[in-house]
Amino acid sequence: MSIAHDLSDAEFDELDDLLAATPAPLEPLDASMLDGYLAGVLVQPRLIPIEEWLPPVFDYEGRPLPDDVDPAWLARIRALVERRFASLNHSMLEQGWFYPLVLDLDAEDATEGEGGEGSGEAEEQAEEQAQDAVEAAAEIAAAEGIDPDAVTLPEDPITRALLPWVGGFEYAAVTFPDLHEQADDNVNALLARLYRHLPAETPEEREVVELLDREHPLKNIDEAIEDLILTVVDLQEATESQRYHVEQVRRDAPKLGRNDPCHCGSGKKFKNCHGAA
Repeated sequence: MSIAHDLSDAEFDELDDLLAATPAPLEPLDASMLDGYLAGVLVQPRLIPIEEWLPPVFDYEGRPLPDDVDPAWLARIRALVERRFASLNHSMLEQGWFYPLVLDLDAEDATEGEGGEGSGEAEEQAEEQAQDAVEAAAEIAAAEGIDPDAVTLPEDPITRALLPWVGGFEYAAVTFPDLHEQADDNVNALLARLYRHLPAETPEEREVVELLDREHPLKNIDEAIEDLILTVVDLQEATESQRYHVEQVRRDAPKLGRNDPCHCGSGKKFKNCHGAA
């Protein structure tokens, strides 16, 4: 079994730039939202082919790419995305762990304290990613009949850091609703642990977030990322049996034995007629 090689930091940056070059007026995912989206596809209770899950990456509203899009640009994006998808899947299945593409502002602050540069840029990037995730959440809310103006950027720094990734995960779950349709209390509880990092749109959602904050508080970003990872891995395990379930083929007529008369009416035994093929 070949092991998928994950993307390097430079390739993640390249992927982000390639996605940003998606032709207007399409609104593509950024790299962090894409990462959550891929995880959301992987935990679905059915196997989804790339031809089905790749197009939504390029636009929140599901608009197709133009016919004259640069084939080299599209091929490079597909190659990078497929590698990240395969790496995430391998890490979840073989290691029970993976590293989500989340911008860690604490690490950026530490670098700045050691004389590095870019902490301000990191905060600005995180703010832009969070705002993009809020806009995507507002579009999802509008599609579900919820006032999009009720979707606002959370104040909690942990939630702001994880919002783009979790927003991408929710986008996958809304695009492919099989996961949300599971009549499974365990799946619903796991989803609630993830969705606590999204803007609460209803009183019921705010109540769930408050309950989780009381009973399962997250002290810092590292603890929150670990909880996110374990939750997603648990979701993949919870849906695995459905995802790889193979239905038995049912025959409309009993199977012919080799010595039975052939079904074509030739009068010969099956093994000497059509069975010989």
